[in-house]
Amino acid sequence: MLFDMDGTLIDSEKVWDVALHELAAHAGGSLSPGARIAMVGSSMGRSMRILRDDLGQPDRDEAADIAWLEGRVEELFADGLVWRPGAMELLHAVRAAGVATALVTSTGRRLVEVALDTLGRENFDAVVCGDEVSAPKPDPAPYRTAAGLLGVAITDCVAIEDSPTGLASALAAGAAVLAVPAELELPPADGLHLRDTLVGVDPAYLGTLFAEAVA
Repeated sequence: MLFDMDGTLIDSEKVWDVALHELAAHAGGSLSPGARIAMVGSSMGRSMRILRDDLGQPDRDEAADIAWLEGRVEELFADGLVWRPGAMELLHAVRAAGVATALVTSTGRRLVEVALDTLGRENFDAVVCGDEVSAPKPDPAPYRTAAGLLGVAITDCVAIEDSPTGLASALAAGAAVLAVPAELELPPADGLHLRDTLVGVDPAYLGTLFAEAVA
């Protein structure tokens, strides 16, 4: 079982929203709604490129901006994170059923370690962070890496995602995919199972998705 983090398990996109707007103000500008939407589910590098383009400041120091942003998000994460509806119950049910699980996120290790204080390190057999893979989402590498760490074929996995970038990564990797939108509307797509929330989702339901994928 492969779980995305931001917007899927925890309602952290709102935290990123605060920090990104503050970074734009720190840079002397403002972040447009379109640029913010384009960042959802993206890697840090891509988000910073979007920021520079949006601000019209192509020569900004990316490393300095990342350090500033991660420091601010770490402060906000440490204040406590809110679970998405049904997410905690599903994660605990999957673990109780003895299913191997991995966290697969575009967020870097520094911030993931803080988020794991809420999520519970014991709930994951593997953690794949955005700064520890050969290529970020939407490349399939994060999900293929996670399956490898679990010692299973990616085609034997169900991935849960909330963003177009994450869905593209999971589908390209070959996993069965459950889409639960948070900040962005997710249109239907081949191989995609769409629900409004994770409320009521349990291991038996996830098993039906896997069965459909291999049928």
